[in-house]
Parts: sequence; structure tokens; C-alpha cells
Amino acid sequence: MNETEIYELVCLAQAGNRDAFDSLVQRTESMVFAVVLRRLRNRSEALEVTQDVFIQVLRKIGQLRDPERFGGWLRRIAVRLAINRAVRRPREVLGDNAVLGGMRAETVNPFERVIASENAACVRDCMNRLRDLDRRTLLAFYFEGRSLQEMSAEFDSPVGTIKRRLHTARNRLRDKLSDLQLVG
Repeated sequence: MNETEIYELVCLAQAGNRDAFDSLVQRTESMVFAVVLRRLRNRSEALEVTQDVFIQVLRKIGQLRDPERFGGWLRRIAVRLAINRAVRRPREVLGDNAVLGGMRAETVNPFERVIASENAACVRDCMNRLRDLDRRTLLAFYFEGRSLQEMSAEFDSPVGTIKRRLHTARNRLRDKLSDLQLVG
């Protein structure tokens, strides 16, 4: 899709043309979804926020002064709404595996279930073999869903240090897992 087409569609949408707006949505929806999903790491929430983005765009498109800047404007709305959702959502805490397993639909055959269980046990075992700081860092980011800023405050370290710790901890976990060679 070239910039001229976008410019024309934005101008038409600003004039109230619903077909032009629908065309803009169709052409940009996958980009918006990708931006939102990258922030939220949850497909269901990303779908909801993507819809919210286009509702916001529909309401505010008349306020866009430079139609040629539509792409950047749209991305900013998507990022802002994704951040708002991430900040406002309740913290997710992993519960007992038996409870979570009971909530899943039975689509896995018994052999796949055994393999998944063995793989999960290997990951838990390797996590327990990590240094305390590596384990706490991985748990905070991947299992507790903490942001880098939250981890920075919790660990009393700069965000750059948290990023380095995550990178190092992931590599150490990968090395431990490759030693065990996961089944499957």
C-alpha cells in the first residue's frame, strides 16, 4: 500500500466516507495487532485493544492535521492503548498446575500430555538449578508478567541492568536445558 493511497483514504475518511475508513482498517489492522501484541504478549487482549484502537481512530480522525502522518499517528495510538491496558490489568499469578490443567480443553492426546509434562518438569528442574538472581529475574519477567520498570524498582537496578540480567539468565537456562535435551 503506497502513501498516496493512504493519504487519499485518510482524507476521504475525514470527510465521513465509511468505506474509506473500512479500507484503512483492513490495510492497517495487522500492523496495529502486531504492535499491540508485542506490548501485551496476549492474543485475546491484543485483539480487544486493536478494536479499541480503531474505535479511537474513528472518533479522532477528524483531528489529524496531516493525513500523510497517519501511519505514525496510528502507531502512537496503538502503543498508548497497549501500555494503558498493560498498566491497568491485574497481575497474573501462576497457580497450581492441576488447577490450570483442569481448565484446558482436552485436545492433547495422552502421549503429547506426557511429553509436555516431562518438558515442564525439565524446565522447572533447570530453573531450580539457576542462581537465585537468575531464577528471580526470569520468574518476575516471564511468570509474574512484571515490566522492566517494575523489575528495576524491585531489584533496585537500572533498566539496562535488568535487560542484561534477563539476557544472561535466558542463556544460562538455555544451556542447562540443552544439557538435558528436552524430549519432543
